[in-house]
Amino acid sequence: MSEERFGEFVLVRRHGDGGHVAELALDRPKAMNAMSTEMARSLAGACAALGEDRDVRVVVLTSTHERAFCVGADLKERNSFSDAELLRQRPVARAAYTGVLELPMPTVAAVHGFALGGGFELALACDVIVADRTAVVGLPEVSVGVIPGGGGTQLLPRRVGAGRAAELVFTARRVEAAEARELGLVDVLVEEGRDREEALATAARIGGNSPVGLRAAKRALRLGHGLDLRTGLEVEDAAWRAVAFSGDRAEGVAAFNEKRRPQWPGE
Repeated sequence: MSEERFGEFVLVRRHGDGGHVAELALDRPKAMNAMSTEMARSLAGACAALGEDRDVRVVVLTSTHERAFCVGADLKERNSFSDAELLRQRPVARAAYTGVLELPMPTVAAVHGFALGGGFELALACDVIVADRTAVVGLPEVSVGVIPGGGGTQLLPRRVGAGRAAELVFTARRVEAAEARELGLVDVLVEEGRDREEALATAARIGGNSPVGLRAAKRALRLGHGLDLRTGLEVEDAAWRAVAFSGDRAEGVAAFNEKRRPQWPGE
């Protein structure tokens, strides 16, 4: 396993032969991973680097803090801002959330403890959310006079529907792990302390598949969501055409017929 640090608060670990699974770790334990300007800038930088890396097939978003995934924006820092400073900081914060959201490969979040506000929005930006039984999630922004601004008002209704999302945003309530799984706020619920392990195992299973296929499938899923069926099928067809004549498709068919594991060229 290799490690690379982006700034003081973000760590990237490469797992497995070839480093096909990248772990993107939030590492600001003294502040329960509260998202400061510096941390946001580092997270955006790490995502940009991972997005360009053709060897990475899956990204797992984790936390090094024992009791929290991420508690959201750094409100102590925000309290010191003038209006002009807050406005200047907005593109930096937004780049961190869109950086995770726009990663071209599948992403898995490993959530334990508090994942609130921007912390939960980081998880929502991932394709799959694994949580352990200590997880507490929510979007409490209206209770401090703002709104979810890291994608929450758009990503949450896509997961749970408009009415449920409205109830959760408007009440600002915190949701514990069992109810979160029941409502679809998280996808997989595991025993305490096993969220990272399960997320990495899921990523390893995903990473055994064609990197070209994975990226195209993610593109079709994301772009097709919310479209009418006919338009969505056109999105799917465009993604199929992008992979149908690829080296990965040729290798996958050959490996199946030769009863061996494929050696994906990734192109």
